[in-house]
Amino acid sequence: MQRILREQATRYAFDWRDEPLLRVKPGESFEIETYDASRGYFRTPEDKAIPGKRPGFDRSPPLVNPIGGPVFVEGAEKGDCLVVHLEEIVVDDYSWIAIGPNRGPLGSSTRWPELSADYTTKIFQHTKGPSGTTRDGTLKFNERISWPITPFVGTLGVCPDREVVTSLDGQGAWGGNLDARDMAVGNKIYLPIAHAGALFYLGDVHASQGDTEFTGTAAETKSTVRLRLELVKKKRMPYLRIEKPDALIALHADRPLEVAVETATFNLMDWLITEHGFTPTDAYCLVSTCPDFRINVYQMCKLGKLAYVAGAEVPKKYVPGAATD
Repeated sequence: MQRILREQATRYAFDWRDEPLLRVKPGESFEIETYDASRGYFRTPEDKAIPGKRPGFDRSPPLVNPIGGPVFVEGAEKGDCLVVHLEEIVVDDYSWIAIGPNRGPLGSSTRWPELSADYTTKIFQHTKGPSGTTRDGTLKFNERISWPITPFVGTLGVCPDREVVTSLDGQGAWGGNLDARDMAVGNKIYLPIAHAGALFYLGDVHASQGDTEFTGTAAETKSTVRLRLELVKKKRMPYLRIEKPDALIALHADRPLEVAVETATFNLMDWLITEHGFTPTDAYCLVSTCPDFRINVYQMCKLGKLAYVAGAEVPKKYVPGAATD
């Protein structure tokens, strides 16, 4: 099986000028070994998020969220759709979160001075599950609290048509740093292709994350991701999509949050109308009346130029003809 090694997965931009690290056929499984968001800097609670001590923070923007790629997909052309099948995510034996002065919405807090007066790094140990790996293991938050590891890919996408954007704050219809917890094993991610070969990148895996990633970091970790890429020829869409076995999710990233929510809902309506036989009237009324319609606020952290990421979700049981897995 072809693989991008962790030492190779150290690019910080979706750049169409990069030479491909792999060339794969549609449907071929391969692996990408990923670094955590800070390329291994955080190992113990003594490793603080002090900008002057962090490698890559002498650059503007900082070198954060290393990604592996590009992966060239044979036969992919501009105007096609790339379908990402995440087959397995095995995370490292620990993850971390880092908070401190001027980081996140409470980085200047006077109400809780401990959040803004000093830097704090928490290390979460992972235990293996029944599979003998962390794939179904447990994250230990502290002595009293733990939960199942729920890994997902925080940053993935293909190269935008004209821009070169960073893996830190690049976001768009093509993907980017979206931190959407539904980019997980068993789900399909649909990306509009702008270049021959698709030029796909992936990195920034999380062991778990709450909605909004409120502090600006979640349970950041190294991982090995096994996946395969398939093509749908001449398929267009307004923004990337996620298909779960039992639901459809349309995404959008924007500021303010209400624009992201509204546009994600428009994008879901477009999906229902163009591919599932809904009339505009029925799609419009469904999202306002269906008791199981949901808005997922995946990322809403105050960090640099990052937009807020929303996903409009509807179960497939309300979508006639939508196949359930």
